[in-house]
Amino acid sequence: MDGILLIDKPTGPSSAEIVRRVKPYVRPCRVGHLGTLDPFASGLLPIVIGEATKLAPFLEDADKEYEGVIQLGVETDTLDSHGEVTARAPVPSVDSAALARVATTFAGEIAQTVPVFSAVKRDGQPLYKLARKGIAVAPPTRKVTIHSLRLEWVEDSKVRFVLVCSKGTYVRALARDIGRELGSVAFLAKLRRIRTAGFSIQESFSLDEALARLEEARGHLARHGFDLLVSMRRALAGLEEICVGSATASRVLKGDASALGLAPAKGNAAPVLAKVVFAGRLIALAQLGENSSKLLRVFRTVAA
Repeated sequence: MDGILLIDKPTGPSSAEIVRRVKPYVRPCRVGHLGTLDPFASGLLPIVIGEATKLAPFLEDADKEYEGVIQLGVETDTLDSHGEVTARAPVPSVDSAALARVATTFAGEIAQTVPVFSAVKRDGQPLYKLARKGIAVAPPTRKVTIHSLRLEWVEDSKVRFVLVCSKGTYVRALARDIGRELGSVAFLAKLRRIRTAGFSIQESFSLDEALARLEEARGHLARHGFDLLVSMRRALAGLEEICVGSATASRVLKGDASALGLAPAKGNAAPVLAKVVFAGRLIALAQLGENSSKLLRVFRTVAA
């Protein structure tokens, strides 16, 4: 069984825990996930199974979309509702025009200071482990891109938001910075991911439903499991597709990129990333250049 299981992760379990809960139903297939969601967050968590684990580098860089709530007036050490309070400040009067102005200050590429409680490493140690030991470190900054940000005032000093951003964006840090831009302090009270890796939350299963259907299909997933999964071919729907015959497919599955030929000459055009399909099934990912071609991934099970 090779494909992507789209789960609507509930608040509470970690992304790694969701992987652990899926594994028993799909052994001996490998299992992973695309893009970590913090335990307190909910929403779309794509689970890659079998040969689909090879797709992770080609899907993880996609933009993400979130919705959530920022609590003004309080800041915590973890920048979410599970941390210890580190600061309090009055909440100024805020109207829609002020929120729109603040949103524009975060548009485009910005430099973001990484939260102290994060998995980013300093001298080989994750920052969150150092923070838990009381070791003070200066967190690094990183460039991220905010494609769109909508802010809306709600009751009890809260701001609702909808955000589209690049990979690597810390929404907890953005909540902190929005609070400071509004002349107060803040933490991230609620977070839900609604789009990632080209998939939307509407396509997902609840965790309970996904596990129940995996249990029903146990032992005959090869015949009945694929209605649960997004196929690898569909997951790469945005890529150019090359359909090949049996002779070429045999050579590709043996690692022979020359069987695919070269990309058509287009001046200084970049190499073309393409999926290679045989009999309706994805068998490889290839990079086709004007002077040479290479196979980036070969899917040995020839899964759909």
